[in-house]
Amino acid sequence: MLDILILPLIAGLIAQLAKFVIRSNKQKISLKNIVAYSGMPSGHSAIVVSLATIIGLEEGLNSPIFAITFILAFIIIRDALGLRRYLGEHGKILNVLVKDLKEDELLDNNYPRLLEKIGHTPGEVVVGSVIGFLVSLIGFFFIF
Repeated sequence: MLDILILPLIAGLIAQLAKFVIRSNKQKISLKNIVAYSGMPSGHSAIVVSLATIIGLEEGLNSPIFAITFILAFIIIRDALGLRRYLGEHGKILNVLVKDLKEDELLDNNYPRLLEKIGHTPGEVVVGSVIGFLVSLIGFFFIF
């Protein structure tokens, strides 16, 4: 039963560490990249797919708890692909507007720069999902 908690956390940790390594190769090394939103791979997708997978393996694909987990995974992944991505696009536009109105002290002091990359691309979600799926399969069949 503890594997239902541990395996998704391991999947999320692997995804975040992979994201840290990938970002560290492209940018200056920063510990902020360990907990950063967006980027390759999706940590959220890794966690929820791992959770749905291990529950499906342990409780069965016809169980109510698997159905609930599957639906919640779908919602979280859809949110990462859609809403959070749109929020990032809005942040980018708002940052340009604030920059264009730079002379206005009120804007500079009251509106901090918004995050522009908080969502995921389909590729980032797929890679995170594969990590989550594989971690749960390996954990179920070989570890727990």
